[in-house]
Amino acid sequence: MSVSSERATGMDDVGPKLRAFRISKNLSVTDLAAKAGITKGFLSLAERGKTRVSVPTLLRICEALDIAIGSLFTYPSEPVVHGGVPLYMGGDNLEEYLLTPLTEEHFQVMQSVIQPGGGSQGAYTLEADSIFVLVLAGQLSLEVAGKITTLDLGDSTTFSARDEHNWFNPLAIETRVLWVIAPALPLRRSRTDS
Repeated sequence: MSVSSERATGMDDVGPKLRAFRISKNLSVTDLAAKAGITKGFLSLAERGKTRVSVPTLLRICEALDIAIGSLFTYPSEPVVHGGVPLYMGGDNLEEYLLTPLTEEHFQVMQSVIQPGGGSQGAYTLEADSIFVLVLAGQLSLEVAGKITTLDLGDSTTFSARDEHNWFNPLAIETRVLWVIAPALPLRRSRTDS
């Protein structure tokens, strides 16, 4: 698997969803950009799927819209999932696939195919308890709460989703990673979020 040109930004599906949420909340591009701390030109490009967005930036846009990132996903519709449904949580030079259906609330499984140098493009936290990561191919550089770890083929680790974490592929070859997030990312923002 390699990152296809039509999915190169990953925002081709997510951007229009963000635009629809913005319009439903009667926010202008200028208003939402200001709330998210980005330029209106960048937001306009993101909504049209014309630029990559880091994971932290996508999460800030979701927060400014008062939506959970899980509300942007397209979920598998069948109990047997063949290869996963493409999803985008932000990041650069990668493709991601959701492997669990909407009905699974206890955990969420995703696979990332990360090209050389690709990754999250910054540290972030998620609205979940734990993250398990397993390297299926290549190598992953993972920083959790300021501690950097290199995970090789077959290595795994578990950490708190609420700890800031950042990751990327340090190799000159493709890396494949399996992520398990528990519980599954919510479809709506929790009212306890700030």
